[in-house]
Amino acid sequence: MRHSHPLAPAPLRRVLLAAAAALLFAAGAVPAQAAAQDPQPGNWLQLSVTRDTAPSDDTRGTLLLCGPPQGHRRAAEACDQLNAVNGDLNALPAAQDTICTLVYAPVTAHASGQWNGKAVAYAQTFANACEMEARTGAVFALDDTGTTAPGA
Repeated sequence: MRHSHPLAPAPLRRVLLAAAAALLFAAGAVPAQAAAQDPQPGNWLQLSVTRDTAPSDDTRGTLLLCGPPQGHRRAAEACDQLNAVNGDLNALPAAQDTICTLVYAPVTAHASGQWNGKAVAYAQTFANACEMEARTGAVFALDDTGTTAPGA
């Protein structure tokens, strides 16, 4: 015994298949167009800062995008600093005119992502937020009420 239960009549199936093909074609064209407009494809970092002295670790984080700069209040400055060192956070120049207190209030900075096609992984604990900003500039300036080092 043979059973035939088409899901839809043949003319309707052709219309549905054509509509599905058009959607797939349109969906495939959008990413290619967006990538062509991105001046720095793949330059992004997932950033976080954890204040280690809080009773329950206080962590702030964001996604920094650099084409165009966005992600936190100093994104343009952070992207410029990262471009200058080709995304190598260890190569960021330390601020020479910053004086930080000797108060121990550790903060840990984490970054992972991609810069100019290379994977980026960074983790560093600093004695306090001032020291972190003096060593990393605007990159980890995630907090609207964060410290701004004198002279920075």
